Amino acid sequence: MEIDGPKSNNSDQINPRYSINVLQLLKSAQMQHGLRHGDYARYRRYCTARLRRLYKSLKFTHGRGKYTRRAINESTVAEVRYLHLVLYTAERAWSHAMEKRQLLDGPNAKQRIYLIGRLRKAVKWADLFSRLCAAKGDSRTSLEAEAYASYMNGLLLFEQDRNWDTALKNFISARAVYEELGKYGDLENQVLCRERVEELEPSIRYCRHKIGESNLKTSELLQIGEMEGPALDLFKAKLEAAMAEARSQQAASLTEFHWLGHRFPISNAKTRVAILKAQELEKDLHGSAADSLPAEKKLAVFDKLFTAYHDARSSIRSDLVSAGNADSVKDDLNGLDKAVSAVLGQRTIERNQLLVSIAKSKLSRRRDDKNEKLTKPEELVRLYDLLLQNTADLSDLVSSGRDRKPEEVAFAEDCILRSMAFRAQRCFYLAKSYSAAGKRTEAYALYCHARSLAEDALKKFQTAVDTDEVMTKELKTLYNECRANSCIEHATGIMEDEKAPENLSKKISTISLSGVDKKVEKFLLEKLDVYESAVGEPNVKSVPCIEVFPPAFQSISRNPIVLDLAYNCIDFPSLENRMKKDKKGFISRLWR
Repeated sequence: MEIDGPKSNNSDQINPRYSINVLQLLKSAQMQHGLRHGDYARYRRYCTARLRRLYKSLKFTHGRGKYTRRAINESTVAEVRYLHLVLYTAERAWSHAMEKRQLLDGPNAKQRIYLIGRLRKAVKWADLFSRLCAAKGDSRTSLEAEAYASYMNGLLLFEQDRNWDTALKNFISARAVYEELGKYGDLENQVLCRERVEELEPSIRYCRHKIGESNLKTSELLQIGEMEGPALDLFKAKLEAAMAEARSQQAASLTEFHWLGHRFPISNAKTRVAILKAQELEKDLHGSAADSLPAEKKLAVFDKLFTAYHDARSSIRSDLVSAGNADSVKDDLNGLDKAVSAVLGQRTIERNQLLVSIAKSKLSRRRDDKNEKLTKPEELVRLYDLLLQNTADLSDLVSSGRDRKPEEVAFAEDCILRSMAFRAQRCFYLAKSYSAAGKRTEAYALYCHARSLAEDALKKFQTAVDTDEVMTKELKTLYNECRANSCIEHATGIMEDEKAPENLSKKISTISLSGVDKKVEKFLLEKLDVYESAVGEPNVKSVPCIEVFPPAFQSISRNPIVLDLAYNCIDFPSLENRMKKDKKGFISRLWR
């Protein structure tokens, strides 16, 4: 035993075990160099620059004039930076493949072959990294490298659309390793491991779905696709490609677009796909699960919906340019463009109404979080201005045709009713802004005007054929609030008028004939023993009394002024004999 001890220590010194926190190293590099925003080109440039620095610092360059390949094996790895070389080479190949995957129209056949080639290279370097870490690294580094290699192998098979069972085994193996590693180490490492496990879960579920072991619905796949993380970008691209293919197959049956009693034929395949995508997104907004959807996700769905309708409009207008002199085709395309624009205007109004509901919830909420920005009444006035403009544009668009159907006339009348309701609500929040500024007379007049507008709109809504229950309820609430607030403003104005002489006398009493005003208010440092706000009331604009600004001037001592009185009494000697005299020649005398 005494002889074996020193031998083992010597063997550890000869063959040291290197330690790399692989997941933490990669996550920090990815977040700091582009992948926080999905910029794979920037991350690839970083990997290239990092590899160049490593090659130079290790003096492991591949020749000067002629390229001579230098392989990395177990005997080459003399320090941990050689393992970094292999790891960043795999990351560079992977980021290049993901950059090709994120092309605007998707990779074509040639680019996809190149993409798979880059993924193969990433798998090759990841396997080499796993073997080198098994030989030269400690147990944790070896496990992380094995999980990294399994993840890369799974990504390659995932992209190739084959061997789903092998891809599933690789993803499950990587998940098992990260689950075990997440139980140990510091808190940051545990959080990273749990995040990687969550990122691997959608890929595992999709592989099982392709094998047939699970019955995933399309909505569940879309919910998985909404998750964030660099490990999910390939899954999202694959899911988007599958959805686009399914839409193109379904678009063959979409031959007409129905709008307000009109039927417009759709001949362009791109227009069909864009309208079909928009209709699927509308189901998310108006379906049974729309009430449980949070406002932020609804806004994201609206953005995708607008993009789909804009794509449909652009393809329709390009068809109009290439239509030629066929009047019947042009009429159908103009009608389809009008219908799509009208539906887009309706969805714009719904989105702005959602923004209004978010702003109203923030207006009535108290500031619990210091970083939370509360809504001002002026912001609601601006939103209602947008709603009025949207309603006017939509009404003009629907009323622009010659032979209008009864559905179009009813829709235009509904737009007029909604504009009346929006005008009443805008007037109410404008009154709130005047009330916050302390202008009681203007606020009272605006509250009374808003009440009359709400009363007129409420009568029109109650006599309409299709009564909007939600809008009617909002107008009733608005009418009651206008009445209550007008009474409050009236009473507050009377109280302020009663207190006006008293306040005036207090202000006059502070005036002195000497020109120096007596400061009635005390600043914050002078009343620390009194619980009184130095900022003032939140609804009244007043000057905060925290400290005097700008500070008053103070007299300070300065350096004495020294006058040199003897300078003017000194007679200095003449220096003319030392001055240089100008020598003039013959030519200069001629020019006198």
